[in-house]
Amino acid sequence: MNVVLYLLVALTWGSSFLFAKIGLDGLAPQQVATVRTVLGALTLVAVLLLTRRRWPREPRVWAHLLVVSVFLNAVPSSLMAWAEQTVPSGLASIYNATTPIMTMAALAVLVPSERLRGRQVVGIVLGIVGVLVLVGPWDVLGDPAVLASVPGQVALLGMTACYGVGLAYLRRVAVASGSDPVTIATVQLTLASGLLLLVAPVIATGPVQLDWRIVGAMLALGCIGTGLAYAWNTRLVQAWGAGRASTVTYLTPVVGVVLGVLVLGEHVRWNEPVGGLVVLLGIALASGVIGRRRAAAAAPDPVLGTVRHG
Repeated sequence: MNVVLYLLVALTWGSSFLFAKIGLDGLAPQQVATVRTVLGALTLVAVLLLTRRRWPREPRVWAHLLVVSVFLNAVPSSLMAWAEQTVPSGLASIYNATTPIMTMAALAVLVPSERLRGRQVVGIVLGIVGVLVLVGPWDVLGDPAVLASVPGQVALLGMTACYGVGLAYLRRVAVASGSDPVTIATVQLTLASGLLLLVAPVIATGPVQLDWRIVGAMLALGCIGTGLAYAWNTRLVQAWGAGRASTVTYLTPVVGVVLGVLVLGEHVRWNEPVGGLVVLLGIALASGVIGRRRAAAAAPDPVLGTVRHG
């Protein structure tokens, strides 16, 4: 059963970029971000009620999770939707794989006990090199389409940087609340939904054109990719541990690229998979998958087990 859930998480998070791309056919970027977050929140609220979990009662916990909701949900979902106007969904899924690198860097700044070691620094530097290969500076000036996608690629890096800061903050203050991961995720998405709905009349404007493809894509992106996948990943972390569960990060770019090519007919430049592999190599080195000798240190940071997918 856990193997099935693992594959479902990889497929769901890997396909989130495809669903967002389809949603943009009839919705403005901020509308996609708002709808997916609201649907995800409603789904997790239903899970919370069905499993009879309780909402946190301490105002301090809600205040901390408000900060987390900004960096893990509201801002990155907006950046992702905006970026995919010009960036292929497959390339967006590859950029999402930089999240663990961003998380390690943010942890080193926000959590004093999480100082970077030599191997981690090398891994982060390798990840940066991988991002440069992804961008393909040699093509930027010669290909107008590549040049037009650069702002979107920068936005995707902003997205994963937000994930890194949000996860580091979650590790530092919010996890101490004592609430279980599903409850924390439900509060996050509920608060993020409130924030996005608050600004929706100003920035989520534009004509809406819906058909069955767009409606289906948004339901899948919101209810499953932004909602249920949280619960599935939580169960994997509980059953397998954070280290093993976090390896789903290695599969989601593969799913994203394959779906982009097969469903949307996207073209993949040679440097995109190469850059993605370099990023994953950096993650493996920084997290200790490569070069770790002591079994006691076998798992990456627990916060990486809940890395967001897109």
